[in-house]
Amino acid sequence: MREELLTIRGFKKYFRTSQGIVRAVDAIDFSIMLGETFGLVGESGSGKSTVAYVLVGVYGPTEGQLLFEGQDIGRDFRIRSMRLKKDIQIVFQDPGSSLNPRRSVKQIVGHPLRMHHLQRKKNIAAKVAELLTMVGLPVDYMHKYPRAIGGGEKQLVAIARALATSPSLVILDEPTSALDVSMQAKVLNQLIQIQEDLNLTYLFITHDLSIMRNLATRVAIMYLGKLEEVARTVDFFQKPRHPYTQMLLSSIPVSSEEEAAMKPKKNPSKGEIPSPVNVPSGCGFHPRCRRKIETCSELDPEMLKINEEHFVRCHLYATS
Repeated sequence: MREELLTIRGFKKYFRTSQGIVRAVDAIDFSIMLGETFGLVGESGSGKSTVAYVLVGVYGPTEGQLLFEGQDIGRDFRIRSMRLKKDIQIVFQDPGSSLNPRRSVKQIVGHPLRMHHLQRKKNIAAKVAELLTMVGLPVDYMHKYPRAIGGGEKQLVAIARALATSPSLVILDEPTSALDVSMQAKVLNQLIQIQEDLNLTYLFITHDLSIMRNLATRVAIMYLGKLEEVARTVDFFQKPRHPYTQMLLSSIPVSSEEEAAMKPKKNPSKGEIPSPVNVPSGCGFHPRCRRKIETCSELDPEMLKINEEHFVRCHLYATS
């Protein structure tokens, strides 16, 4: 039986604004198994990045349990232990803003080593060289500054920094969305190789479903702060259940007839994601759904079990 590294139950994160309460994350449940890549997918404003920021302690949860290796890390998020800060690392979307332009690559990658007392001062340069080699960068890059290297190389430096503490969980928050296509492929291939070498666990957050097909073990779709569908990757792409999932999959560009045949029937995108301040009644997706029934606008659906590893939150399956 696979071991759970992270377990989230009834997790909510609300923000109070001048316009009202924003339900950024609204009562979600999921687990991430040791050694897997869990893909969290959604449009901008769905709440997926908020999940990441709570896990690394930027915010505290409004409600719910966040169990990491059996320890509730949501209780005292402002005084997180150094062990947790070491064991959960994050790679942000924009490497240009996440790297200090006044520090060299050696200083940037070496900072976690110094902060967590993982290396003696005389050994830091050798460890930084090892980390740069691990992510596919030349060792002499340690003497460069962020302004002297490209966007993809900056992201590889950010990944090296995240790996410096030998974490158990690495959160990848849209790590390739700011890169060109060729650099995206290089970074993704490097992440796959690193995971195999170190037996890492990834929480991969993205809006790009095409990335998930070859990278994720399981995929979860998020919409207006809620999870709509969770499934193993093969079931997710071959047997999508939720109308929102089907809409997203039918919108993925394809380059061959074989790929086109694997897509759901054409289900064109309708409308835009509503404001999380004014969430529609019932199912939040019903104003955009072409398969909605009367109940959809009245009751918020519960997550239903399709099989052992496939779950969907939709009234269509409660009445079937």
